[in-house]
Amino acid sequence: MEDGKREVYMEEEMQWITEVLSGNKQAYAQIINKYKDPLYGTILRMTRNQQDAADLVQEVFIKVYHQLGKFDGQGSFSSWIYRVAINHCMDEFRKKRHKMVENEMREDHIRDSNHPEVIFLKKERNRQLEKLIGCLPEEERMIILLRYVNELSYSEIGELMNLPLATVRNKLHRAKKKLRETIQQEKGGYFHELSNER
Repeated sequence: MEDGKREVYMEEEMQWITEVLSGNKQAYAQIINKYKDPLYGTILRMTRNQQDAADLVQEVFIKVYHQLGKFDGQGSFSSWIYRVAINHCMDEFRKKRHKMVENEMREDHIRDSNHPEVIFLKKERNRQLEKLIGCLPEEERMIILLRYVNELSYSEIGELMNLPLATVRNKLHRAKKKLRETIQQEKGGYFHELSNER
């Protein structure tokens, strides 16, 4: 996009934001109309489910509306709104994974109630994994989750996060290195074997 056009769009968006914050809810419809289709496309690629994507888009616009006052004008509004969307989706994916783990533990308990240590070990393994990923900076954590949880390609991650392909590769490599270093420091953990991965 040419610099002139980008500046016009940014000024237009700042006007909408100002109007919404001043109490003009109709102005928010302009923001929704501009971003609903691109956001849906982005989230659909993350969820690979049309209904889930539609639901998440609605939730994202509600969150954006309530957080609009936090946009400080530093950087583009489009990058900010995509960041809110991706963060919300990641939060929902984590919640869903926790529910899946809880269901698995309940099923294990039914199948093998004489071995509660099996349930404990599964819970501990997932706790350690969440802790490892949680130690990463936000951007690196998102790249790890998009790559290994949502199984997106480097180019898809670059498009979603507005990052060059080389940057995605570098940040992913750096994140995996940090995970390996953390695992090596915590000898004896479930993921210690991963410390030798390259």
